[in-house]
Amino acid sequence: MSITLKNVSYRYSTGTAEEIEALKNITLTIEDGQFIGLAGHTGSGKSTLIQHLNGLLRPTEGQVLHNGQDIFEKGFDLRTYRTKVGLVFQYPEYQLFETTVLEDACFGPLNQGKTKEEAREMAKRALRSVSVPEELFERSPFELSGGQQRRVAIAGVLAMEPEVLVLDEPTAGLDPCGRTEILDLVKSLQEERKITVVLVSHSMEDIADYVQRLVVMKEGEVFLDDEPKKVFSHFEELEEIGLSAPQVTYLMQDLSAQGFGVPTDCITVEEAKEAILKAVGKC
Repeated sequence: MSITLKNVSYRYSTGTAEEIEALKNITLTIEDGQFIGLAGHTGSGKSTLIQHLNGLLRPTEGQVLHNGQDIFEKGFDLRTYRTKVGLVFQYPEYQLFETTVLEDACFGPLNQGKTKEEAREMAKRALRSVSVPEELFERSPFELSGGQQRRVAIAGVLAMEPEVLVLDEPTAGLDPCGRTEILDLVKSLQEERKITVVLVSHSMEDIADYVQRLVVMKEGEVFLDDEPKKVFSHFEELEEIGLSAPQVTYLMQDLSAQGFGVPTDCITVEEAKEAILKAVGKC
């Protein structure tokens, strides 16, 4: 399913002295099956934008289109649409509330109108897909580690079998090992289920390692939108808006400037390693 924001603007507290324009005339299409990164400094409009993707917010101006149809048009089934666009907020474990892990993962399917038996099967599939062991299904989610709680929270969204998964800083507060586990999990889900993923992150290393396309926000507008290599080639412009390229990018720029003959468009450690070994071999 494709989602298009067409000339979307959004203002908070419209018509008051506190009116704030959070989004400004944004046109953006989320294509089916893409893994997209969304980055920007605090206040750039990232969170406001993703809440438009599943209709939690209605544009002040412009349209949100699902396969070409306005999701706020009369007769459009917005409730069903929202189950197809799963939104996982920052610190999703704060959204856990049921007495057991399995019951928590059943909540979404039950609200879709599934029977208790259907919901349990959907919840079990989702929990298994995020590698939650079955011996934890009947445990309280509040007895689990932070990383496990986050997996359970993601499973609660996956249980509704969404076609688009939107994650707002899914690795916030996790240690490096936990961050890698969650991002590897999301990547494998995207590849296996062929779903669309929108990953909001402030970590350029995370984005460089996982996404196929990177959208950078600045003051409510789309500043850059391209494949990560091309976006990170504008590292000086990114710095001007409070962001940066991956550390590897700066390393390769420095090595090139010192005459080592390495490419400057490497954005992952693995790419940099191969390029440096190749350059050393030539020497």
